[in-house]
Amino acid sequence: MILDGRLATSIDAAARVLRTSGLLGLPTETVYGLAADAASDAAVAQIFTAKGRPSDHPLIVHVADAAGLAHFAGEVPAFAQALADAFWPGPLTLILPRLPGRATAATGGQDSVGLRCPAHPVAQAVLRACAADDPDLGGAPVHGLAAPSANRFGRVSPTTAQHVQDEFGDALLTLDGGACEVGIESTIVDCTRGVPVLLRPGAIGRDQIAAACGIAPLSKEELPAQTPRASGTLEAHYAPTAKVRLMDAQALQAGLDVLGADAAHLAVYARTALRMRSSKIVLRRMPDDAAAAAQQLFAALRSFDDEGVKLIWIETPPATPDWEGVRDRLQRAAAA
Repeated sequence: MILDGRLATSIDAAARVLRTSGLLGLPTETVYGLAADAASDAAVAQIFTAKGRPSDHPLIVHVADAAGLAHFAGEVPAFAQALADAFWPGPLTLILPRLPGRATAATGGQDSVGLRCPAHPVAQAVLRACAADDPDLGGAPVHGLAAPSANRFGRVSPTTAQHVQDEFGDALLTLDGGACEVGIESTIVDCTRGVPVLLRPGAIGRDQIAAACGIAPLSKEELPAQTPRASGTLEAHYAPTAKVRLMDAQALQAGLDVLGADAAHLAVYARTALRMRSSKIVLRRMPDDAAAAAQQLFAALRSFDDEGVKLIWIETPPATPDWEGVRDRLQRAAAA
């Protein structure tokens, strides 16, 4: 069931579900999440089951504000606090040492926890209602929500409430917060090893991280030892049913020329204008702007699956910092 997330009655209904160990489809500015009480191992277990996700693959815990760090993090280095101050609420996840006994199931048994403060007003309203001392909402207050993307494990993330319903059906209560503004998952920075280490690129880039905390982030390849497991960092991920292939514009045109008028069951997603002889090809133009491309990416991949294509040819994004998040998602989709 989809409810209008702008309504106070919908927020209260969502809080009741979460405070009594249920699951919720939750809009954020990045993607829609499948949310549950991060402190309840039983509630978190439902996330793993619903998604078909391995229970040792950690979930990000969402909190209402920077004060939520104290509920889950045992230590917050100065550079991590600077990042939270600069980018929360926003699309940044910080991996920090976990307080003993907190969010054990959500963190896949690791001694670290990924924390994020979402900027979406509906997510903020739900988090605050969950934490309120209000007996009318039932259950005990909830101070953090485990909320991975609301899709089957490894598949394309949802960016609308309808995408969530397509994945899990009417039985899941989902709040409609509109299409996600960012469109790809949060930047993940590991803060457990004394320096910031970028584990997953996103809308917040390396230069912004360095400017905010005064330390240029390392890549995970530069500091590979003891890298914590983190959401969305498997080699193959974010994949539609159709096979994805990344190609430069020249290779795309050459492939289309070879296929000619007989091309079918093929989708093309490109920035470059291409010549096509077959009317059966599903064509969609990729935006020239990286932020716009990120916002549309997952919806585009889902639309190609809806068209029933077997193969998706995508023009490789530019090798520039602003495109890093989109490149990362497409490379993982192509590896599936």
